[in-house]
Amino acid sequence: MSQLETQPGHGKENGQAGGTDQTPRNEYPRPQFVREDWMTLNGTWEFAFDDADAGEREGWQGGAHALPQRIEVPYTFQSELSGIGDPSFHDIVWYRRSFSVPADYAGKRLLLHFGAVDYEAKVWVNGTLVATHEGGHTPFRADITNALNTGGEQTVVVRALDYSQDVTLPRGKQYWKEHSKGIFYTRTTGIWQSVWLEPVAPVSIGRIRLTPDIDRNELRLQAWIEGLGAASKASLHVTIAYAGETVAEDAIALAQPTVTRALGIHDFNDHSHGRWWTPEHPHLYDITLTLRVEGAEVDRVASYFGMRKVSIQDGVLQLNNRPYPMRLVLDQGYFPTGLLTAPDDEALRRDVELTKAMGFNGARKHQKIEDPRYLYWADRLGLLVWGEMANAYHFTEEYAGRVTREWIEAVERDYNHPCLVAWVPLNESWGVVNICNDPQQEQHALAMYHLTKSLDPTRPVVSNDGWEHTRTDLITIHDYAWQREVLEARYAERERALQARPSNRWVLVPGYPDEGQPVLLTEFGGIAFKKSEWEGWGYSGAQDEEDFARRLADVIEPVRRAPVLQGFCYTQLTDVEQEINGLLTYDRQPKLPLEQIRAIVEG
Repeated sequence: MSQLETQPGHGKENGQAGGTDQTPRNEYPRPQFVREDWMTLNGTWEFAFDDADAGEREGWQGGAHALPQRIEVPYTFQSELSGIGDPSFHDIVWYRRSFSVPADYAGKRLLLHFGAVDYEAKVWVNGTLVATHEGGHTPFRADITNALNTGGEQTVVVRALDYSQDVTLPRGKQYWKEHSKGIFYTRTTGIWQSVWLEPVAPVSIGRIRLTPDIDRNELRLQAWIEGLGAASKASLHVTIAYAGETVAEDAIALAQPTVTRALGIHDFNDHSHGRWWTPEHPHLYDITLTLRVEGAEVDRVASYFGMRKVSIQDGVLQLNNRPYPMRLVLDQGYFPTGLLTAPDDEALRRDVELTKAMGFNGARKHQKIEDPRYLYWADRLGLLVWGEMANAYHFTEEYAGRVTREWIEAVERDYNHPCLVAWVPLNESWGVVNICNDPQQEQHALAMYHLTKSLDPTRPVVSNDGWEHTRTDLITIHDYAWQREVLEARYAERERALQARPSNRWVLVPGYPDEGQPVLLTEFGGIAFKKSEWEGWGYSGAQDEEDFARRLADVIEPVRRAPVLQGFCYTQLTDVEQEINGLLTYDRQPKLPLEQIRAIVEG
């Protein structure tokens, strides 16, 4: 178990040590790159709708203009937890709050972090523009040191711009009409992940990349150093530990601001695989990086990693060089009171625990780049995760640029998580609806596949989850047939499975041959069963618990036993708004006893 379980109240709030239990989402927001000193800016902010787009003309960015409403950050105004709960269109919103800089931050640079702001953001501190960012799911930061006042209060102002009705925006499941419908849900506009401050030394560790290699029993470390001058005598000291016992150390003299080093892990007396990371045994190693300049410590960062490998050998999907069938559940990451934002850290942990309790060893996070805290709990508790981009619905050249830039940021953010075992840049031809007859859209899908492989060669990439694959490492199929005999026949033979055309779509784009890739059924089931006051729909319907259990077995058992399939992803973990096809209700109550679901899933 990693030593890096960060608890609520860690760090500072408004310059005071500790924080308070009342501060929303006050757990450490970046669990794979931990510094001891930080300060949350979550909580009550001033807020305003700006439907007339008057704010910048009237100088709201200067910080002197008080905003009339109040909102609880990091919950968006559409959500109940924000204190506003307005689902109507308001594409321009403003935020304002003040804070004081703790005295012990003197002499350091001050970084202002945003976990995610949907969709475009401008940020001012004391009237100075310090950051702009495009992309609704990825983090950004600003060095605000030079914008600070000398002593006293500082004021931060944020303008967020969304495009609620633009179907070419990378938006995931957010609906472009006012009221959610079908497979689309309530929108998210503005700040929806944590906002926080972090003091760093003038020379500091910017980011790290951790690549385990179980075949060589070593970790490949890449580190980027910020502010390193040519005359600086700097060194990076690395310590790797397991359960408190040091298993690797190194001291690296820094001649340039980037460093790459392979570190041998010397804790396997018999070179066994007893400490490899798996969902059944999620072993984690702690790594501490200490930066010294002229012999003095100026920065210290803690992280963790898992020794694990995802590979395909002779058409077989493997974890740690052994065949590993994936039993996934589709998880959309929505919550009744917070929408895309979990109400608290415990809710994210509970989703991982419930997924495992039902017999699944993984989750496909659907049309959402998930909060890093969810990935942290998946790392710690042991759950495979497929990372998926939030797509647009239609293609334009502007969309191609937007989705590419944001996807690069997403892969960089989540690269170090051992739980993450596959990348899905496109789903069901969203954004490339004419991929079979439009060469431009076909090239975009190919580009996203190759881009992802160039950013991360260690994980398989699914080119277009569900159907109409071009180049792909895994062939994935979405099939909501609900009759046991249909599923048994369809997935008994590979040729029959690839020619079945569920949803009347080619599995492979014509011209792209079957190259023997692993085949997985990554959406199926979707059985509607009402267990609360929610009205809604699913792909087939159950009348009562007994009928639901029978229908669940009728779809999962033939899929689990199918000789063609190396894994599956059942739709879905929870009900979401008008969809009532979850194994759990929207408020996470099981529709059948967990152990009964587990018996069906595991067999």
